[in-house]
Amino acid sequence: MARFKSLTLFMITALVLAACGGAPAAPANPQAGQASQSAAANTAANESPEASAAAEGDASASASPEPQPISAGPLKDVPRDRTLVLGWGITSPIGVTNPWAIPGYTHQEGNAFMWEPLSYFGIFSDKEIPWLAESMEYTKDDFTALQIKLREGAAWSDGTPVTSKDVVFTFQGQMNNEKLPYHAQFEQFVKDVKAVDEQTIDVTFKMPAPRFKFEVLTLKFDTGIPIVPAHALEKQEDVNAYAGGVEIPHSGPYNLVSWDKNQKIFDLRPDWWAVKAGVMEQPAAERIIVVNIAGQSMDTVAQRIVNNEMDSALDMRSAVIGNIISQNPKVTTHTGNEAPYGYLDWWPNSLWVNTQIEPYNQVPVRRAISLAVDRDKIDEIIYEGANISTIYPFPLYPGLQEFVDKPEVQALVEKYQPSKHDIEESARLMQEAGFTKNGDDLWEKDGQTVNATISGFEGIHSDIVPVLVEMLRQAGFDAAIDFSPSAYQNMAEGNPGLYMFGHGASLKDPYAALELYHSRHSASVGTTAGNNRFSRYANPEYDKLLDAMAPLSEDDPTFQENAVKALEIYWRDQIDIPVIQWLHRIPYNQTYWTNWPTQENVALGTNGAFWAHTGLLVVTNLKPAQ
Repeated sequence: MARFKSLTLFMITALVLAACGGAPAAPANPQAGQASQSAAANTAANESPEASAAAEGDASASASPEPQPISAGPLKDVPRDRTLVLGWGITSPIGVTNPWAIPGYTHQEGNAFMWEPLSYFGIFSDKEIPWLAESMEYTKDDFTALQIKLREGAAWSDGTPVTSKDVVFTFQGQMNNEKLPYHAQFEQFVKDVKAVDEQTIDVTFKMPAPRFKFEVLTLKFDTGIPIVPAHALEKQEDVNAYAGGVEIPHSGPYNLVSWDKNQKIFDLRPDWWAVKAGVMEQPAAERIIVVNIAGQSMDTVAQRIVNNEMDSALDMRSAVIGNIISQNPKVTTHTGNEAPYGYLDWWPNSLWVNTQIEPYNQVPVRRAISLAVDRDKIDEIIYEGANISTIYPFPLYPGLQEFVDKPEVQALVEKYQPSKHDIEESARLMQEAGFTKNGDDLWEKDGQTVNATISGFEGIHSDIVPVLVEMLRQAGFDAAIDFSPSAYQNMAEGNPGLYMFGHGASLKDPYAALELYHSRHSASVGTTAGNNRFSRYANPEYDKLLDAMAPLSEDDPTFQENAVKALEIYWRDQIDIPVIQWLHRIPYNQTYWTNWPTQENVALGTNGAFWAHTGLLVVTNLKPAQ
């Protein structure tokens, strides 16, 4: 067996979930950050609520009774060349397929193949993909009213039509049920929801809600809500306790037919409404097997891809996926067989600091840390020359790329030089802040060095954090690595040090990422930072800009003007230290299946993570290799 870099999948699975997940933003009512004894659960906590639950379940699995398998009956015969095999860590309780089951539900283990939204979003095409709804349009210029028109012909798996009753039931459930993940958003924004007729729903908002349609009602990556069947859930005494199992009506193309501790099996249902309605062609994959790879080493998972036992698996590090490609020419990636092997994910990583405590509360110190980071060197030695390093707290998807290309933003780049690497300037700023070098060549003040220990996660940061530590030590900062189980706890509690973590926020415009630093999220020291807003930054000048942006659409000139001003403050005050964009390096085995979403195949416009909400689009667009 070829040797691959071996990392325990328990750690990697949860960390990758965190890298691609994102708790729904709740501007006026942030949820408290979560933490558990498991490093995996710690990492996933709040960045993806589903991932956190899964990781915690995995951590306690050894103490739980042996899970009982479920089945819809005898399995029919399906040939391998019509079977899609996906590797993923299955940690949720067997039988939980109801999106409202709390705790335990996750879309990330194949359940996304069962559930559908009003609309999807193609991140690389930067376009809405209407689905159960043929349209969603704001009917007032101030974004206080939205009308939804459902498609004719949409139906649940039991043949019951999908109607406005289901949408109203879904929305009212989120409004009234505090356990549901988008309750805070519905409570904050939604005043009323009414069925006009079988296909039409009117939503009235309490305040302007220009991003509600996109952030809440549209599925992308790990955010947004699916529509649930009123006729099934209204019969349940407790909708959060109902597991769903194999019998729950669903609108998606696949039925769950078997689930045990080793795998989940989904079979295509021939009566999927989207085919008859002309939305999609009949999917070619007649069966999907999600193989449980939790607990397997990465060399085992990689070898199974090489051996054509699996068609795809979770995100991998560069060395691992490079070895797979070298051994099996049928395996490709988003960038083919060339580095960086992946696509831009929505989780750019920064070195966060608690801006409320010494010495990180000083802008010169934060700037000095940034000047110690050689982003060009990071691109060269970690990403094989690909331009992955970043100066932004958001991913450069089409809408955001358009924003940063504005002359006003580029003028700020020239003014603040956020990517600059200059050890001498870093030293000058530290001296101005009252620090001197000690006998160990480390910056010291009042007998204390600058604690630059980087809290991070070995499964996803083992390549870059050691490099950052060396750069920081060369610049005089007392840097070290903390990949311990308490790493996330250090971040959440705001302990001294640096935190390597991402920003699961903006996709189309910069508001959601910039809003992470609003002072309403500036939790006091000693309390937990909610929703991974670790900076605890507070600035009335900055708040005023964000408050003015909130009721405006992204194409409003005032929105754009204030976004530029807010980004200037981000760089001026060096709120955190942006380091890298995030990549998903996913292997796509073309032995049995082609038409994977790659940079050469962008017609679909979506990302290639089969575990994301848009995974249904990935699997239903695959074509047989023969």
